[in-house]
Amino acid sequence: MDATRLRYDEHGLIPAIVQQHDTGEVLMMAWMSVATVRESIATGETVFWSRSRDERWHKGATSGNTQKIVTMTADCDADVLLVRVDQQGSGACHTGARTCFHDDLETDDA
Repeated sequence: MDATRLRYDEHGLIPAIVQQHDTGEVLMMAWMSVATVRESIATGETVFWSRSRDERWHKGATSGNTQKIVTMTADCDADVLLVRVDQQGSGACHTGARTCFHDDLETDDA
């Protein structure tokens, strides 16, 4: 599927779930634009769009914790991407943690 055939939101972005290819561990979620989807495919490493900085963001450019793409797959509606990667370096999260998903929510037993 070509990057232009994906369904982007009103800001021209699509959510990308990033998963470690061999363990299935969900590492992070980030946003991609048409340009960063194309750049990711061309370079074989993840490139995202930072909504807070309003700029492209090559994962690991400053930390060295890059993500080598194994596969990129669109969901059935073409409005979410699953990016399976080989995480290089210690952590995928900007906090330095292996994954961004490490804070369990408490359930209400009422």
